[in-house]
Amino acid sequence: MVAGTRLHPAELVLPVFVKEGIDEPNPIGSMPGVFQHTRDSLRKAAHEAAEAGVGGLILFGVPAVKDARGSAADDPDGIVQRAVGDLVAEVGDALVVMTDTCLDEFTDHGHCGILTPDGQVDNDATLERYAASAVAQARAGSQVIAPSGMMDGQVGAIRAALDADGFEQIPVLAYSAKYASAFYGPFREAAECAPQFGDRNAYQQDPAGPVGEALREVRLDLDEGADAVMVKPALAYLDILRQVRDLVDVPVAAYQVSGEYSMIEAAAANGWIDRDRAIMESLVAIRRAGADMILTYWATEVARKLA
Repeated sequence: MVAGTRLHPAELVLPVFVKEGIDEPNPIGSMPGVFQHTRDSLRKAAHEAAEAGVGGLILFGVPAVKDARGSAADDPDGIVQRAVGDLVAEVGDALVVMTDTCLDEFTDHGHCGILTPDGQVDNDATLERYAASAVAQARAGSQVIAPSGMMDGQVGAIRAALDADGFEQIPVLAYSAKYASAFYGPFREAAECAPQFGDRNAYQQDPAGPVGEALREVRLDLDEGADAVMVKPALAYLDILRQVRDLVDVPVAAYQVSGEYSMIEAAAANGWIDRDRAIMESLVAIRRAGADMILTYWATEVARKLA
């Protein structure tokens, strides 16, 4: 009756992966229980999430063909656009269908943007690709655009492009404080997006950087038109999450990332921790720190338990 922190299924968002050119769901070795879906198995997972009361899905796509500019990202017939259409038709009235807007899943080099001849990420050229991708996703039916690439000006570019194409009502959930984290490793297997050279330190935030830098990024995204903001990863950055929550008056999301998921699953498989208690405790911590929405690979399972 007097619990200070409560979880609700509607606060949970399930990240899902869809891969082009496979005939059956492909298990992700480093993320037990998570799959690269076919379009058919994705529909099934979406129905299960909706029936459990999950608040939303966020979609990541793995195309059959990748190139230097991530052409599949804004292809109207690309895997993400086709899968979005499926999801909105199937469950779009029961939960919120979101799309990740980045290029790393679509580029052959694995970086989040267009590269210059000397291998640096070209921020401004990348903004044009993000804008085109966001419009393609909105046309396909995406109900929330979630830019994750951490390019300067990405929210403003996407907002302007959506408005110009008649999608003024589509909200933007900005990955505003996204850190260059070691906890993303399993995701890169799931999305097949490990950088072929270098790393992402040049455009993601330094884990040891000043807190004010994260808060500045949040303010910039809000000034550019973000409707909600995100902190990623979650557990290692609960202090940042709390300060962001105290700073803003928009919804705040936190992403319980692949490494957080895999660590608990691996420890539980070895009998070292109580799996169910560890899952719930981690989610309560994220909620207590101030998250209004939690992106978690356990969304459907936890929603069922809460119900």
